[in-house]
Amino acid sequence: MRILIIEDETSAYENLKAILQELYPNIEILGNTQNVAKTVEWLKERRQPDLLFMDIHLSDDSAFAIFDRIDVSIPIIFTTAYDQYAIEAFRVNSIDYLLKPIKAADVKRAVEKYRRFSQTEISQYIARLTKFSTDKQFKDRILIPYRDKLMPVAVKDISFFYTNDRNTTVYLKDGHTYPYAKTLEQIAKDLNPDVFFRANKQFLIRRDSVADITIWFDNRLLITLDTTTPEHLYVSKNRAATFKEWMTQGE
Repeated sequence: MRILIIEDETSAYENLKAILQELYPNIEILGNTQNVAKTVEWLKERRQPDLLFMDIHLSDDSAFAIFDRIDVSIPIIFTTAYDQYAIEAFRVNSIDYLLKPIKAADVKRAVEKYRRFSQTEISQYIARLTKFSTDKQFKDRILIPYRDKLMPVAVKDISFFYTNDRNTTVYLKDGHTYPYAKTLEQIAKDLNPDVFFRANKQFLIRRDSVADITIWFDNRLLITLDTTTPEHLYVSKNRAATFKEWMTQGE
């Protein structure tokens, strides 16, 4: 069995490699790729392994970004530091998953599960995985540099992002505000467009933060949010129809 380990933490890679070699002395560990770019390059240029062990969070992006760049037809065992609730969404689409810190008994369970799969079952699994993995994975929290720390903030607690062309600020539903060194364009790429809407050049707003909509002059919309805004928030006439559709769609 030929295995590639996709893992950006050296200690985690060495631990998994040692466990596999202890359990299965005849397997071939082909190496370790630490980010999306290197993994894509490796899989494009080399003979395909039989099995992938894949950490979900890599140094340059989510591992799911790999599937946006190449077709992957190799069974995968995911590794993750998430708890079971967080990984429920993709549990049925993987051979198995290993929760860090990884233990030998968990590795053995996952590999033996893979070995029991028939070729038909593997093909069906790959089809499910490919469909699932092409779905964009959006962030459910962001890290905000604050003083000498990184503060994790849940996306569900954000009311809106505001920029004045020089600085961006995060406004939370509880009234707290924090500077955030990203543009609205950069922020929007990581957030679910069903939940966040670029209302205009200054505002990126969360749907459940919209408290009131007023039809204004020239068919503009005046939007009132659940948190006080630094200036009036208008949606232009040209964007009004798109905004109203966004407000009424299901997530």
